[in-house]
Amino acid sequence: MRRGGLKIRILIGLAIVAFAFIKKCNNKTVNPYTNREQNISMSADQEIAIGLQSAPEMAAQHGGLYPDKKLQSYIDHVGKKLVDASMASNTPYNYEFHLLADPNTINAFALPGGQIFITYALLSKLQNEDQVAGVLGHEIGHILGRHSAERIAEHEFWKTISTGASVGADMGGLVNGIGQNILLGNGRNDELESDKLGVLFMINAGYQPEEMIGVMQILKAAAGPDRTPEFQSTHPDPENRIEKIKEAIRTYSQQ
Repeated sequence: MRRGGLKIRILIGLAIVAFAFIKKCNNKTVNPYTNREQNISMSADQEIAIGLQSAPEMAAQHGGLYPDKKLQSYIDHVGKKLVDASMASNTPYNYEFHLLADPNTINAFALPGGQIFITYALLSKLQNEDQVAGVLGHEIGHILGRHSAERIAEHEFWKTISTGASVGADMGGLVNGIGQNILLGNGRNDELESDKLGVLFMINAGYQPEEMIGVMQILKAAAGPDRTPEFQSTHPDPENRIEKIKEAIRTYSQQ
């Protein structure tokens, strides 16, 4: 009975793993904005719904929205200018830009479907409108890159693989570790892809793309000398990002 039970468990585990791979193959799609093949398991409408549902909680974690309506209007103006001048205007996403009250956390981020956030702490460090455009353009790049949707699909894939491995044998922890490493690697690529898109959006909207380099220098200075080494971080080192940004500027300036 024990041998028979183990055999059944192994077969079930293999079936779960096979299902995960078949599902991933069926979810393969080419992103029309980046021309990159991705594993995506949700529609644009689902991305929008997730972003709208998550936005209030994300704002609350950063002290809510900044109360100055003029500054919020300024952020809206820059964001709309970037969207209207780029392929972002032809996507199904609803772009909304939020200035967060957080005076300490230097950060900007995007939720799937078009919800974009920048903290007052970061805005106060930026030196001109071009740099603001660089930050917001980068976040728009995350949305067009469908990076959150890709991360969710990858998480579902590795969760299913882990379940199958755990059923067949006690290997779930090992497989989970592999999945986390892949997510970290893709996260760095996402940042570089968004930097490149951000440069394109800046150029299209009439901003100086070189100011994106200034943003990287501000982030580097804010992190200080004890910042996490690149190989231990989900984000590329600012110096690496600067080189890639320069490449993007040269590429798009020649078009």
